[in-house]
Amino acid sequence: MADNGLAGTGTGTGTAARRRARAVAVGAALGSCVLLMASVTPAAAHGRGPGHGGSGHGSGHGGGPAHGPRYVALGDSYTSGPGIPPQADLGCARSARNYPSLVARWKRASAFEDVSCGGATTEQMWTAQGANAPQLQALRRDTGLVTLQIGGNDIGFGSIIATCAGLGVQDPAGDPCRSHYTSSGTDRLTEAVARTAPKIERVLRAVHARSPHARVLVVGYPDLLPDDGSGCFPAVPFAAGDFPYLRDTEKRLNAMLRTVAVRNRAEYVDTYGPTVGRDMCKAPEDRWIEPLVPASPAAPAHPNAKGEQAMANAVLNRLR
Repeated sequence: MADNGLAGTGTGTGTAARRRARAVAVGAALGSCVLLMASVTPAAAHGRGPGHGGSGHGSGHGGGPAHGPRYVALGDSYTSGPGIPPQADLGCARSARNYPSLVARWKRASAFEDVSCGGATTEQMWTAQGANAPQLQALRRDTGLVTLQIGGNDIGFGSIIATCAGLGVQDPAGDPCRSHYTSSGTDRLTEAVARTAPKIERVLRAVHARSPHARVLVVGYPDLLPDDGSGCFPAVPFAAGDFPYLRDTEKRLNAMLRTVAVRNRAEYVDTYGPTVGRDMCKAPEDRWIEPLVPASPAAPAHPNAKGEQAMANAVLNRLR
């Protein structure tokens, strides 16, 4: 995203002070917005329509009678599509244009239940989220297709964004976020990814037990930051040295998801590769992940409608 004219408006302490003040404001807002998304506890669901969340309907796919598999989508806010209209379930910030909805239409699912929910961790597979039942309850023995996108909140996605944004404005040319998470001599984010692996394995075992004949796809996370390690401070207020650190952390998370999927009779869907070059630092017309001030309807640091379409394409390519 552009710097809104702050860069190049002059030199000296006045310009530096304005840049720093804007960076502080952006950092605080980005951290609070993403932390809110990661920690949301849904109230009772609102605005549910046919085929979206809980009802298991398979209508609305178009193009002839539904003859595809019974499809259940499990996941967090990257699956649910917060802010993308129309929102089919405000309690879980779930869009009727998220990637599971697109996949269900293209596959002409005979039944479709999307129980993805903003803020979900692996625990919400077994425990209720507000008025929303545990996600695993949507599975049946005759379920033929399951997509699962989970793990980001287990490693603390929201708090990582908030922490790194806050530290970035204090030392924009350094790597204060990396220093913070490695100050004990080990990388706490690497450890968090490792601790999440057995949680994903437990979820996959439960999915197979409840839906033994289903094709199970573990969906990875899309490219959030520039893959080349470059930054875009203060539009995304991370320090220069922290962009590659956070990029590598996301890649480590996706690599873990791939490994766990293969070891547990599931397939991995790479959404990172197809979205490289569409990260939140790109211009509004080019990006599929929105930064602090979205140009398209979406939550901060989350996919917009184009990003959800890209993830749907990746799932469909895997199914083909």
